[in-house]
Amino acid sequence: MITLLITVLLSCAAPAEQSIGYNFSAPDAYYVLPDTLREVSGLTWIGGSAFACIQDENGILFIYDINKKNLTSQYSFHLDGDYEGIAAAGKSIYVLRSDGTLFEINSFASPEFRLNTWDTGIPADDNEGLCLDRRNNRLLIGCKSKIGKGAEFKDKRRIYGFDLDTRKISVEPVYEFDVRSIKLFARNNNVTLPVKKKKKGEDEQMLKFRISAIAIHPLTGKLYLLSAADYMLCIFDRSGNIEHMELLNRKLFNKAEGLSFFDNGDLLITNEGQGKVPTLLRFNYRL
Repeated sequence: MITLLITVLLSCAAPAEQSIGYNFSAPDAYYVLPDTLREVSGLTWIGGSAFACIQDENGILFIYDINKKNLTSQYSFHLDGDYEGIAAAGKSIYVLRSDGTLFEINSFASPEFRLNTWDTGIPADDNEGLCLDRRNNRLLIGCKSKIGKGAEFKDKRRIYGFDLDTRKISVEPVYEFDVRSIKLFARNNNVTLPVKKKKKGEDEQMLKFRISAIAIHPLTGKLYLLSAADYMLCIFDRSGNIEHMELLNRKLFNKAEGLSFFDNGDLLITNEGQGKVPTLLRFNYRL
C-alpha cells in the first residue's frame, strides 16, 4: 500500500484514499470525449462545469461541458502545431507549444480576441506541463525532455516559472527533480517500478519521469505531476519534496496528458485515444 510521507521515512500504513484524498482505482465519473479530441493533450477549468481543452495537432481551443457531456464551442487561435499544455489565468487562456512557445488568448470568446506570443527560451526541446501558480502570479512550465546534453543532465527534470507581470521566464528553475532521488523514494516506500535485468550487479529500476502534465491543488497547494510514459502520478510539497507516488492502472490511464482541478479539489485527468476513445476521468476529493 502506498502511503503519504512528509519525509522519505516510512509512516504507518493507511489507505491511499485516506492519505491523499483520491481513489485512483475507481473514478467517480467516466466520460468518453468526442472523437475530435482523440489527441487531447491538456485541459483547464474555466468555471462552472466548463473546461477548455486542446489537442496536439491543431491550433484550436475547445470548450467542453462535463454536465452536458459535450463540446459547446471551439475557437481557432493559431496554425497547426504540437500544443501540449493549457492554463487559465484571469480573462486569458495560455497554451504551451512543445517547443516552449507560449500563446496568450485574451477574451477567447470575443470576435476581437487578442493573441500574444512569447518565445520563452526554455532550455528543453520538448515541454508539456503548464499550470497557473496563483500564489506567485506565474505560470509553471514542465520540461518533458532533458534540459541539456551530457551525463550531468541525464537524471535532471525541471519546471520553470513564467512571470505574469514581467512576461519573462525564470533564469533558474522553480523546481528541479533528480530521477535517482525519486527512484530511492520508490524503493523506500515499496513502490514497485519496472526493472532492467543486468548481467552483473543489482537490477536497475526503470523510471523515465517525463512530465506530461502538472497542476497545483487548489486547497493544499501541493504540486501534482503526471508522467504518462511511466503510468504514474507524483505529488510534491511546495518545496518540491516528493510525498506520494501513485502507479496508475494502464487500462484507465492509457495515456494521461491532461490534469486539472475544480476549486473544491475534485480532479480531472484526460487520456488520449491511442487507437481507442479519448476519455476524461473525475475523482472527487475526500478529506
